[in-house]
Amino acid sequence: MAKHEGRLELTWTDKDKALLSTGDGRYDYTFVDPSDRRVAEVRLLHEVERVEADTPADRPVELPTPTADNLLITGDAMHVLDALAKIPEYSDRYLGKVKLVYIDPPFNTGQAFTNYEDNIEHSIWLTMLRDRLRQIKPLLAADASVWVHLDDAEVHRCRLVMDEELGAENFVAEVVWEKADSPNNSARYLSKDQDYVLVYAKSKATWTPFRLRRNASSDAHYSNPDGDPRGLWYPGDPYANKPYSLGLYEVVGPTGRTFRPPPGRFWRISQAKFHEFEAAGKIYWGPDGKARPSIKRFLSEVSGLTPRTLWRHTEVGSNRTSKNEMRALFPGLPSFATPKPERFMERVLEIASQPGDIVLDCFAGSGTTAAVAQKLGRRWVTSELLSETLDMFTKPRLRRVVNGDDDGGITSTATREAAEGLELPSGMTAVEAQEFTRLLNKLTKADGVEIDAAVLKSLRSATRTRDVTTVTWHGGGGFTHLQVGPSMFEEIAGMVVLAEWATQGALSEAMCAQLGTRYVPEGVFAGRHGRRRLAVIDGMVGATTIDAIVEQLVDRENVEVWATQIDDGAAARLKELRPGSRLHRIPSAVLDTYRRRKAERTPFGGHRNQEGED
Repeated sequence: MAKHEGRLELTWTDKDKALLSTGDGRYDYTFVDPSDRRVAEVRLLHEVERVEADTPADRPVELPTPTADNLLITGDAMHVLDALAKIPEYSDRYLGKVKLVYIDPPFNTGQAFTNYEDNIEHSIWLTMLRDRLRQIKPLLAADASVWVHLDDAEVHRCRLVMDEELGAENFVAEVVWEKADSPNNSARYLSKDQDYVLVYAKSKATWTPFRLRRNASSDAHYSNPDGDPRGLWYPGDPYANKPYSLGLYEVVGPTGRTFRPPPGRFWRISQAKFHEFEAAGKIYWGPDGKARPSIKRFLSEVSGLTPRTLWRHTEVGSNRTSKNEMRALFPGLPSFATPKPERFMERVLEIASQPGDIVLDCFAGSGTTAAVAQKLGRRWVTSELLSETLDMFTKPRLRRVVNGDDDGGITSTATREAAEGLELPSGMTAVEAQEFTRLLNKLTKADGVEIDAAVLKSLRSATRTRDVTTVTWHGGGGFTHLQVGPSMFEEIAGMVVLAEWATQGALSEAMCAQLGTRYVPEGVFAGRHGRRRLAVIDGMVGATTIDAIVEQLVDRENVEVWATQIDDGAAARLKELRPGSRLHRIPSAVLDTYRRRKAERTPFGGHRNQEGED
């Protein structure tokens, strides 16, 4: 058998490199080695403000409980995702526990929007996407899914990248969203009416989408023409989709008429089951008993709706919907360029998560994902690169949601019911009655059509409906606003040195972040890993310092000492007192940990050379 090499993949310029962001939102990126300290450094997250509100006492108990342990983060997604996965204080909460990731990255359409620059070379865009996916993967729960929102500029390339990073076998579907509710008559070629959402599972074998809630529209085709006491039903197809060995038989209807499946088709149930259903009144032969049999599917017995891949604007809203929502929230501000309707995000969240699950969106924008997640009782983490966008749109919006001051979007739901004191005709839903009235009004205005006034009055009276608004969000819960901290390094005259802020306790905390150690200061020590302690010294470490550190160790404990200056003989003294302990110089040894890509590392991520000093 011939031996084959290589694999199906998408290649692009500098694919083996990582991207270094300028942090100003214009995506003027530079390709660097993945071990570059500007990419590899784990930045600290600093608290800016805590926003919270009590859950209203009159909130209906059946609604999801408002969540409070949510995070809004200002900073580059590159640093945010690393912090969530590598700083123990956050990795304990999020590593392997995120149920849903929804990201709406820049579309790369070549258009300059008000809130961010969207013109990125394909290779830069693909590298950015690939890097974020690689950072997201460790955060995913076993039954998680990733949803990436795009237009047609990059969707075909994006799917190849997602195949590589998440596995082609984990591709679930490509959702088409009808984002336009009217054609763009100024389009040069074709009016583009849709966006796309690529859906991947962490493991397709273990991921199951949740069914959507039923509504009046989905139930409109259920009726009860024979007055069955079990309620509304739908005449289900009696034929099987595939060959069925027990599905070839003849049945006799109430009038004596016989029926067999058409050539190549089969009944979907066995003959014994058919007679069982007929005895139970679950077979319908039409109003006169002469029709082909159908199987009753009672509304009371059906579950939620199976999610579909075509999302109409009438169901989840359009671009116009989302812009109107933003204008209502921020009437005095220019509209955010690319918001998403809350009903759109509601559908994503209902398919891929449940109350209490963690939802992540590292391209927050106007904050739709977090706002809807809060209203649906999900826990959320979201980040936004541009502080201007966060301060103008994201944070004020989420503050209003928590305080219960946001009455738009999915805060309330509007339905229709029969007018007060009126019972609609048997089998007619309020939606059908509304549509009947609309068509009736249209008919009365048509030329040449005359309807008796008494008949018209009677029809309108029998089908009168009214709007009913139900408030489903009352405020409550909260979030913590964090900000990505500055780099612990500076470059002066080509040399990498520590930044001025990285001293004493701040240095210890920053070093713990680099080494994946929980920052728990205790005397000279900054943290521990099992029986190995971590000491960070901003200053000179000599033999005397080593003696003082070792004196604080208990039996069988070792220590990793990281210091900005190391005197001759310090490493030898540490090796003499505590074999297995190590001494490292800051920042050179830290930069060395970034550069080295060995599979086996010491507990704190350091490496030792022959002298035991990095």
